[in-house]
Amino acid sequence: MEKVRFGVIGLGGMGQGHLRSIKEVQEAELTAVSDVDAEINKKISEEYGVPGFTNYEELLESKLVDAVLIATPHYFHPEIGIAAMRRGIHCLSEKPIAVSVSDADRFVEEAQRSGVVFSVMYQQRTLPQVRLARKIMESGRLGQIRRTCMIEPNYRSQAYYDSATWRATWKGEGGGVLINQAPYGIDLFLLLGCMPSRVTAKVRTRLHNIEVEDEATALLEYPNGAWGYYYTTTNEAPHTSFMEICGDNGKMVYQGGLLKLYSLKTSIPEFTFSTKEMWASPEVVEEKLELPQCETGHKEIIRNFCRSILFKEELIAPGEQGIWSVEFINALILSGKKGKPVDIPVDREEYEELLNGLKKISRERKIKKVQRITDPHHLRK
Repeated sequence: MEKVRFGVIGLGGMGQGHLRSIKEVQEAELTAVSDVDAEINKKISEEYGVPGFTNYEELLESKLVDAVLIATPHYFHPEIGIAAMRRGIHCLSEKPIAVSVSDADRFVEEAQRSGVVFSVMYQQRTLPQVRLARKIMESGRLGQIRRTCMIEPNYRSQAYYDSATWRATWKGEGGGVLINQAPYGIDLFLLLGCMPSRVTAKVRTRLHNIEVEDEATALLEYPNGAWGYYYTTTNEAPHTSFMEICGDNGKMVYQGGLLKLYSLKTSIPEFTFSTKEMWASPEVVEEKLELPQCETGHKEIIRNFCRSILFKEELIAPGEQGIWSVEFINALILSGKKGKPVDIPVDREEYEELLNGLKKISRERKIKKVQRITDPHHLRK
């Protein structure tokens, strides 16, 4: 195999953006597309000169693809991915890999059983700042972690929510800002700061005319006794995300795309009990950081996925790690809806019961016109 033959399933805004990315990756070849909308399917099929299928299972049975990129609404990610894996087809899933952690479990288990390559589209992991931050955390330079913080606005207009019937509904999307806009930031937060063991959250619909949350906040507790804080919303601009991880030996700050590392000459525990001076503080040094030269964005995730299939290259975003963000999201929604702290791992049955109840009262959105427009930020990455 010289190139990985790709089928893209789901031709909405993100799916169409990925078509362009695949065409620019040397190791990939677009060979089929699929969408339930026959008109869109025909248009894209003709535009790219590849067969189009309105039924994704027909694409999977066509023998035209070695791998699929799934860009459908969230609930279909595990269903389609598992069907592909059972046919020996490699799978690259858009985020999140599932709406519920129970479905994410099944997705990951099938990948392990089938032995296919499974990756998730967490393109922010490719950024040089994130690659370096990951090395810093893995080296243990910060010592024992004492506190974490993540604040990530993800503004969206009402027009965005009014672009499709499935958006911002429990039945069609499975949540609001947490399940749609926030997974990228949550993935980085968990990748660098680790998974908390308990969350106490609040979720609400504060501004938009939608049935799911557009704001979420949570206090976090970690296995080692550390505390943390998380906040996201679609009601705030500009997109100035902030992440801070504090340890005994220093602090790492990632804000607005800038990474900073502060080291202490003496650790907090040692200095606290060794100094004889009443008003003394540990000496702080801001480290000079050199960012690695590397490819970034959606294309790099696709290229890495292909090279993992072709040459066994290590995945930047393994699919089994996609379960982290789903676990965290489910915990926040469950805690917010129940009004109580929730332990992680999440009780699978309790969350399924909550989600099913919300889906029963969910209503499809009434909209004037369906719009399939690729996010312009995608086109620049």
